Amino acid sequence: MDFTLPTGRNKKLGAVLQKVRKSKELEAYLRCCNVMAIDRLGFNDHGPTHIKIVSNMALRLLRILVSNGVQPGVVKNYKLKMEDAEVIVFLASCLHDIGHVVHRLNHADFSIPIALGFLKEFLRGIYDEEEIPIIVSETLHAIRAHESDCTPLTIEAGIVRLSDALDMERGRARIPFEAGSVNIHSVSALAIEKVLINEGDKERPIAIHIRMTNSAGIFQIDELLRTKLKDSLLENYVRITAELVGPEEKIIQKLQF
Repeated sequence: MDFTLPTGRNKKLGAVLQKVRKSKELEAYLRCCNVMAIDRLGFNDHGPTHIKIVSNMALRLLRILVSNGVQPGVVKNYKLKMEDAEVIVFLASCLHDIGHVVHRLNHADFSIPIALGFLKEFLRGIYDEEEIPIIVSETLHAIRAHESDCTPLTIEAGIVRLSDALDMERGRARIPFEAGSVNIHSVSALAIEKVLINEGDKERPIAIHIRMTNSAGIFQIDELLRTKLKDSLLENYVRITAELVGPEEKIIQKLQF
């Protein structure tokens, strides 16, 4: 599976990435996720495209926070290193939606047992027997807490949750929209032109800037992004701004009554 990720000097992350790239089984599971999500339910991509976007965003968010003195949970509670936090957010980003192979309903719960098998495979030979349970535990927590009904208890979990919500550029809604699902969710998602993650200031180190071609995008920001940011442990670190781009609002859909 083609997967680009800025691993930098993190050898553990690089080694885990190679295992993810080579896993034909994971690739098959992700295909099954999209059969369920796209073909059967008319939703957007929950397979390879989604996990690549979320993984890169999560790594970006984590590195900004750490550079501004924020301590990941695995460092605070287990005295492990920043590189281990990167492995956790990467693996949780890859596996958080894999429960879609069962059903979208309660998919976060279904993701846990399926992810467990992959985690042991991906971590073997990279971590020792005492460290593997820690990485697995923290990753599973981040997977479950990406949904709004579960409160993240670590920075890593909050990052995965926020990154999941930030994957909302217009292409994310194009499949259900073209399939005939014209509603406020699909229209608002099509209005999101670009999501930019930058370094902010000392007060709010993460600056998220969203460009919209239509004001309907406010619904996406308010209903999806705000909900995922709430109680994520990241509220005090993030500033979100949005702008309407272009000389005039783009007409996404003409409705006739």
